[in-house]
Amino acid sequence: MHFTKKSALEKRSDFVKKLQSKKLLRFPGAYNPLCAKLISEIGFDGVYISGGVMSNDLGLPDIGLTTLDQVSYRGNQIARVTDVPTIVDADTGFGNCKKTISTFESKGLAGCHIEDQIAEKRCGHLDNKELITKEEMVKKIKESIESRKDKNFLIIVRTDANTVEGIDKTLDRIKAYEDAGADMIFPESMKDEKEFEKVRKISTGYLLANMTEFGKSKLLNKNELENLGYNLVIYPVTTQRLAMQNVEMGLKSIFKNGDQNNIIDKMQTRKRLYELVEYEKYNTPGKKITDFSTEGHE
Repeated sequence: MHFTKKSALEKRSDFVKKLQSKKLLRFPGAYNPLCAKLISEIGFDGVYISGGVMSNDLGLPDIGLTTLDQVSYRGNQIARVTDVPTIVDADTGFGNCKKTISTFESKGLAGCHIEDQIAEKRCGHLDNKELITKEEMVKKIKESIESRKDKNFLIIVRTDANTVEGIDKTLDRIKAYEDAGADMIFPESMKDEKEFEKVRKISTGYLLANMTEFGKSKLLNKNELENLGYNLVIYPVTTQRLAMQNVEMGLKSIFKNGDQNNIIDKMQTRKRLYELVEYEKYNTPGKKITDFSTEGHE
């Protein structure tokens, strides 16, 4: 139905091969499947699904209120509409890493990350986070690895230790997590190039950089991250922030002016929308109801 050509197995295999190229892969966040299609069409390497965005979309704060069922359902909807790999935020593992890994793998995701906060977690760029012990997290990592069926399903491990315990203990945790078998490390809330570099120097595996706006990390560009030796960058909330800012401004304009005539130029056209959802591919020859063309639509 969605005109994708690759299976989940193929997307995971492609993902691992691209990581081996040592080039920086870019994964913008998608807040819905249509956004994921746009990310793929523009040419990005993959799609990221943020737990914070998922919470926001439900009108909730990012404090561990979403469930595995909610996130995996939405994850499957997003992952299935493109031929690029999709990775998802699994928070602290939803209380059962074995079930979480099995569920996300069965839903067609290419990987997920779990973090070392307590279950009552919070956004990685807020203060006063609490962590589980290094030993507890190592146990969760090993359980996660044992739970996957496809070796190419990436187990990404996020550590929130930097703003809680400092950079030295963060590095110590990273070593332990890699020794436990993590496929990729996600060091959250690195302040600047120096901290990103310290992680790279002690790490022996793949590294993920989080370039989220209004957070604790300096926003580095593609070349800077590539030169630092990072393998993947996510822009988790960017698309949702762009969308909600423009929706808010548009609604205020309609409320004030009584119509939308002065904001038409801010909108995606009907023609562009129909191109993105591939309307014409659903045509059935000889059936008027599905005999559709985007020609003539603005």
